[in-house]
Amino acid sequence: MSLKLILRLHEHRRWANQRLLESVQMLSESQCMQEFAIGQGTIWQSMLHLYAAEYIWLEALLGDENPLLPGDLEGEIPGNQKAEGAIQSVSELKQKWEALEQRWINYLEQLTEAALNEFIQKRSNSSGKGRVYQTRRSDVLLHVCTHAHYTAAQVVNMLRHAGATCLPDLMLITLARTQMGTLSGQD
Repeated sequence: MSLKLILRLHEHRRWANQRLLESVQMLSESQCMQEFAIGQGTIWQSMLHLYAAEYIWLEALLGDENPLLPGDLEGEIPGNQKAEGAIQSVSELKQKWEALEQRWINYLEQLTEAALNEFIQKRSNSSGKGRVYQTRRSDVLLHVCTHAHYTAAQVVNMLRHAGATCLPDLMLITLARTQMGTLSGQD
C-alpha cells in the first residue's frame, strides 16, 4: 500500500467535506431536517454521521480501542432537546470539523510506510461490550476515505431532493483539475 496514495485520498476527503459543509450551510433548517429514505435519514444526521465516523476512526488509529464521540450525535432526545455536548448547528459542526481535520493532518504527517502494515484494535460498538477487531492500519485509512465518499454521495442526493440550487462536485478529478488550474467547466 502506498503512503502517497493514502495521503492523496485523505486530501480529497478533506476537500470534499469542506465543499459539503459549504453546501449545507446554504440550506434552511427545514431542508437540513427533511427526511429521506437514504443515508442517515436527513442531511443533518448524515453530516453528523460522517463527522462522527471520522472522529472515531482517528481515535482508534491513535490507540483508543473503544473510542467515543463527545455528545449525542444520533439526534434529538425525548422532549426535542439535544444531549449535553451534542453539536447544535452547522456552524458549530464546521468549527469542530476544522479542528478534527487539523488532527487528521497532524496524524497523517507523522504516518510512515511501515506503519501502514501495523494492526489497530477497535471494539465493534460504543457500549464497550462488542467484539474487538484487529484491522490493518492501511485498511482503516482506506475505509475512512471510501466511507466518506459513499456518505457524501448520499448527502449530495439528499441536497438535490431538498432543492439545493448549487450541488457540490466532489469528484477527485475536479480536485485535481482545480489544483492544476485547468478546470474549465467542461468534463
